[in-house]
This record gives sequence, C-alpha cells and structure tokens, in this order.
Amino acid sequence: MRVLVTGAYGFVGNAVVRELARAGHEVHALTRGSGAGGLSELPVARVWRGDLRDAAALRPALEGVQGVCHLAALTGVREVVGTDDYSAVNVRGTETLLDVLAESARASGTVPAVVLASSAAVYGPAAEPITEGVPPEPASPYGRSKVEAEAVLRERAERGGVAGVALRCFNISGAVAGVGDRDESRIIPKTLAVAAGRAAQLTMNGDGTAVRDFVHVGDVAVAFRLALESTAGERYRCYNVGATGAGMGEIVALAREVTGRPIPVTMRRPPLPEIPVSLADTARIRAELGWLPKRSSLRELLADAWNAAGC
Repeated sequence: MRVLVTGAYGFVGNAVVRELARAGHEVHALTRGSGAGGLSELPVARVWRGDLRDAAALRPALEGVQGVCHLAALTGVREVVGTDDYSAVNVRGTETLLDVLAESARASGTVPAVVLASSAAVYGPAAEPITEGVPPEPASPYGRSKVEAEAVLRERAERGGVAGVALRCFNISGAVAGVGDRDESRIIPKTLAVAAGRAAQLTMNGDGTAVRDFVHVGDVAVAFRLALESTAGERYRCYNVGATGAGMGEIVALAREVTGRPIPVTMRRPPLPEIPVSLADTARIRAELGWLPKRSSLRELLADAWNAAGC
C-alpha cells in the first residue's frame, strides 16, 4: 500500500514510518520543514514538502495514495496558545487534507484509509480506566482541536469517502532507532533532562502520586499499522492506545536507577487541578486489532528514552 505519513519526521512519525516500511508498505513523507535533520536515513520512497492548509501542495503528495497516517499537528497540552492556532492547523489542516484526498480518491475510484493521531487530551476527569465511550470533555485548546479533528474524520468517513480510524494515544515515550521525545515539558523527557544535567532540578506538580498511562512509541507505531491495515469494509472507529500506569514519583525513582544520576525534585502546588488517575481501557484495540504492547514496561520506556538522549 502507498501510504502518506504527515509529520513523518517527528518523534512518533519516525517510528510509524519505520514500522510501515518494515511491513512492506511504500511510505511517502509529508513535512513542512526544509530537511530531514537527523532522520536522513528514514526509509521513505519520497519526501513531499508543504503545509497541511495548502491544498495545492497536498495534491501531488496524495496522488495514488491508498492510506494516510495523519500525525502532523500543533501539540502542547499545557501551553497557553490561542484556540485559533490549534484550529488552523489541527482542524482546518485536517479538513484540507481530507478534501484533497477525497478528490484524488474519486478520480481513482478508491476508498483510502486514514488513521488520525488523536490524544487522551480529548477526555476530561473520568472514572478509570477510561473507555472510548466516555464523552469527550477536553480541558485545553489542544484537546478541543483533537475532538474537532476526530469529528471531521468521522463525518467524512460516514459519507463513505474514507475509512477512518482515530487513535487516542496516552503518554508516549521511549525511542525507536535512537529518536526520542525532545519535548521537555513532558514528565519523562523533563526528568531525563535533569539526570543529564541540562536542568538543575525537576519541578513536579503535586505530591508525586498522580498516575498516568504511558506507552512506548514503538508500540504506538504498531497500532498505526494495524489500524491502517484493518480498515476494509469499515467507516469510522476510535481506539485508546495506552499500556502502563505509573505515578510521577515512581517515574523519578526508576529514572534515578536507570540513569545512575541524581534527580533533585521540587514539588509545587499545581497551577490547575490535577486528575489523580488517568488510565486507558484498551480492551477494544486488543480485541478488534489484536494489538498488544510489547515494549511498554516503565523500565524499557525510560531506558530507551535515556539511550536516545546519548547520555
């Protein structure tokens, strides 16, 4: 299958491209940047450059494509970024991508598969574990944009123009091919930055007892491949992708063990109320796609992320 991966040169995109190529798919990459950076060896058949909101740039990239893994997005749950910024990229960019894809599909008489990278940020406070049936209640502009992007994909899929899958990924970490998460606003990269000496201490919201769900980026990549390959005869589905529950204090304690470095911690009152526990119910993706996380123990997540940091 010829597959276009948007956001192909990002942390998750790198892993998805490699998993698709390993499975024998012809992978094309869409990037807004001017180069591949440290990912020049990414196994793609062709690189296209363009903005998601630019239909003219998307048309040649989507020609002949049977599937799209849509990962390009403006991210950041905690940043105070204008709603319009998230809407412009994450929602209107998705609309433009799907419109151009529909044009190409009508010309070829095909129904392409689209797998959207969504997020646990679509959920609000909920009894854990969280199932896909929990009504979305996002608390951030980013989360709201993901709810709206899912709605766009669902509407287009129900029209019959695409077969759509949304993957609501929880906290992704680890590394594939030496590429880890560089966003040090997130707990694991932030903790490892202190261990590496790039920050003097870790400032933690709350008392360290908050529990979150983590999943290895390699396991996420497998979920994308399985979703892409399972869309025949389907219109729209969504799945949670999570694996390992861990407390914030537990992460720091194990990071000290994995890295052999001190990690000073300062705790502060959270600027916003923290959800005590947020865990994914992944029964649906396990039953329907046969997905099983194989690399998502907390120790492997931390070790792979630490090794990717080159410390």
